[in-house]
Amino acid sequence: MPKTLEKYQEIERSIITTYRKTIWSPFVLAVKKYGLIEAGDKIAVCISGGKDSMLLAKLMQELHRHTEVPFEMVFLVMDPGYHPENRQRIEDNAKLLNVPITVFESDVFAAAENANAESPCYLCARMRRGHLYAKAKELGCNKIALGHHKSDVIETTLMGMLYGGQIQGMLPRIKSTNFEGMELIRPMYCVLESDVLRWKEHNGLQFIACACRFTKNLTGGEEDTFSARRRVKELISQLKKENPNVENNIFQSIHNVQLDTLAEYKTDGVKHSFLEKFSE
Repeated sequence: MPKTLEKYQEIERSIITTYRKTIWSPFVLAVKKYGLIEAGDKIAVCISGGKDSMLLAKLMQELHRHTEVPFEMVFLVMDPGYHPENRQRIEDNAKLLNVPITVFESDVFAAAENANAESPCYLCARMRRGHLYAKAKELGCNKIALGHHKSDVIETTLMGMLYGGQIQGMLPRIKSTNFEGMELIRPMYCVLESDVLRWKEHNGLQFIACACRFTKNLTGGEEDTFSARRRVKELISQLKKENPNVENNIFQSIHNVQLDTLAEYKTDGVKHSFLEKFSE
């Protein structure tokens, strides 16, 4: 008689069977290609409660189970001031997925709200990352892992061009400038958001979204706050109807930058011009 699997075991199996090609293999590719995990690492897998970070937690568990590279993990949840219902949803999902979370509290939401900044989402993200770095280091970790995926990379690249007047990507691995010996890694760097959504729906899972309590108080409401990213998502969706490979093309473009064709570029904060070589 076949053994009945627990819900979390069914979810784990779906990752390496149904979504092996679209989620598991791209995840492993990113880990290997960008050297994200090394022997002796202790990684704080940061969980916000959304679909991306929850999937990241399961992927890291599967990797830990199958890899020959010895590393440790802590599944770190920061409560920046969630509504009790959202906090409970995170804890319930962690239990359902068999993810042993470590929860700590901060006042990020309140601080970002009181700052009355023009870009509260940017401020909130910076503050949250600082708290995560600090707590991870306190727990003896040398890396934090975030759930940014391939679609985030693609959208951020286009947003920089269309709204920021710059070509700027999102690196899969970054050394912290404020916390010595700490790094940030993005193991889902090669996984598309559409495949994360398919995994979520296939398993009948429900996660929290931003859960931010103050963006709704801004002029225009939450939709206007995220209009740039939303519009870029819509643009990519429209372009895909004409060219199904548009996402991969944008992603590959930041791996294939031709500096010799650029009029100006920056490296280490210093601006350079094509004229420097032109006059040689």
